[in-house]
Amino acid sequence: MIQFKQLSFWEKVTLLEQIDFLVVGSGIVGSACALELRRRHPDAKIVILERSYLPLGASTKNAGFACFGSVTELLDDLEKSDETTVWNTVKLRYNGLQRLLQRYPEAEINYENCGSYDLISSQAEQDFYHPKLDYLNRQIESLTGHKNCYSFESDVQSKYGFKGFTGGYFNRLEGAIDTGKLLLATQKDLARNGIMCLFGIEVSSFQSDRNHVTIETNYGEIKARKLCVTVNGFAKKLLPGLAVEPARAQVLVTSEIPDLKAKGTFHLDKGFYYFRNVGNRILFGGGRNLDFEAENTFDLGQTKLIQTKLETLLAGYILPGKTFTIDYRWSGTMGVGEIKAPIIEKVDPHCAVGVRLGGMGVAIGSLVGEQLAGLISES
Repeated sequence: MIQFKQLSFWEKVTLLEQIDFLVVGSGIVGSACALELRRRHPDAKIVILERSYLPLGASTKNAGFACFGSVTELLDDLEKSDETTVWNTVKLRYNGLQRLLQRYPEAEINYENCGSYDLISSQAEQDFYHPKLDYLNRQIESLTGHKNCYSFESDVQSKYGFKGFTGGYFNRLEGAIDTGKLLLATQKDLARNGIMCLFGIEVSSFQSDRNHVTIETNYGEIKARKLCVTVNGFAKKLLPGLAVEPARAQVLVTSEIPDLKAKGTFHLDKGFYYFRNVGNRILFGGGRNLDFEAENTFDLGQTKLIQTKLETLLAGYILPGKTFTIDYRWSGTMGVGEIKAPIIEKVDPHCAVGVRLGGMGVAIGSLVGEQLAGLISES
């Protein structure tokens, strides 16, 4: 393995020396942070380090949901956290989605304003959730300016070919993106702005002194004036005391299904399951609640327990009577905590972190990155 000390004069001067801002992680947050730093500091040298050949966490492995909160998930959050925290986080998600769409034209990232459904399977669930609908709509209106965000539809089963669902709460302000096209758009944006992204470089530790940060990597040492850590689910490897844990999300995609009726974005079971169409395929993910302890891992594999559950739900409830195979399987690593609010804070005068996106990186990532850039720029 070639170490930094073996690089040429040109390579060292161009890539590794006199770095003003070093960003660890090339995902949604890291890229947004770097782009906002460029806006604030037009002449700065900005470098992103990524330990894999692609963003390794969830930024290119997510389901592409442009969402900020379903009825059942938000009500569950309100039982576990105080109202102010929940609604501040929802506001950040909604505003983050608007910021993402300001940065990239809808056609460039295949944004679909299709809305989303939160499916329920019993009259008892409807009786529990329905009285709370007015309260949720008032809160969303106060944050977004949009009235009647949520409504109930009873015909989702016949409309989409499902089985076993008595209805769904529709959120008209949510949608979906093409995660791959977002990656391409981001890479072009970074290049246009003169931001270098170096892949295959893993940061193992860092230490700040009076004037700079020294970063230890698998290729040797790098120094920078300021450091931003945006590795989300992997943040605890660099900062063990940080209140963020890895959470694996397992996903699969079916073969193409002729005459597919289930087109749109859908949630189940307080957001622990989610599916959408990708063309004539179904992308289906979730199941972390089947074994929280096992899914609290940095490992990117899959488990028989969750994959079997996903396939069972697909065959029995989402695609009943349809013939399909599973063409793709993968997992990504989210960053979660006891509360879903992100961590955006300074570790020391020269280093700041923007992590714990709570599985809402598409929505929240752009603003977390921009706020992180503002924080590290303060001094």
